[in-house]
Amino acid sequence: MTHKRDPRDPHEQIAGLLLAAGGGRRLGGRPKALLEHRGRPLVEHAVGVLRAAGCGRIHVVLGAQADDVRERAELSGCVLVDNPDWAEGMGSSLRAGLGSLAGTGVRAALVSLVDQPGIGPDAVTRVLGAYEGDGSLVSAAYDGERGHPVLFGAAHWAGIAATATGDRGARAYLKEHASAVRLVECADVAEPYDIDTEADLSHLE
Repeated sequence: MTHKRDPRDPHEQIAGLLLAAGGGRRLGGRPKALLEHRGRPLVEHAVGVLRAAGCGRIHVVLGAQADDVRERAELSGCVLVDNPDWAEGMGSSLRAGLGSLAGTGVRAALVSLVDQPGIGPDAVTRVLGAYEGDGSLVSAAYDGERGHPVLFGAAHWAGIAATATGDRGARAYLKEHASAVRLVECADVAEPYDIDTEADLSHLE
C-alpha cells in the first residue's frame, strides 16, 4: 500500500531540519555528527528522533568532514544539504537549511541540533503539536527557558535568514518577536544539554 501525501496533515507540512555541520572545535576537531552514541554516529541518532516524532521530510545540514559523514552514517531518505560556510557558525547552517526548503511546499521547519541527544521524540512531538500554520513560532522550553527544538513557520524564514549570523542562529529574531513565540514546556521529557567539551562526552552511551 503506497503512502499518499495529505497536505492537510501537519506532518506533511513540517520538515525536520537537523543542523549537523559543526566541527567540534572544543572536542579536538571531531565533527559532532560523527561522535558515537549507542553504537552509531550521533547524526543517525538525531535523524531517528525526528523520524520517531513523525517528520516525513528531513533535511540535514552537513559541513565539517561532510564526505566522511555521508560515508559512515545511514541517512537514506534524508535531503543532505552542504554548508561550505559551516565554520562561520550555526547561523550559516540555519540559512542553508531554510534555503533548501524553498519550493518544497513545506510550511514550517522544525529545527533541531545534532549535539543534543538528551532531547528525544517526546519533546519534538510536543513542539510539532503547537504548529498553527506558516505564521507559527514555537520553542521548547526547559523550566521556562527557551531551548530546542524550535519550529519556524515559513512566513518567518526570510526574517530569520537575514539575522542568522555567527553562532547566534535565530536568537536575535526570536528575541525581537518574543511576544509571538509560543513556549512548550519539555523539562519533564527531555534534557537540553549540549555536547561541546570533552567533559560532555560522558552523556554519550
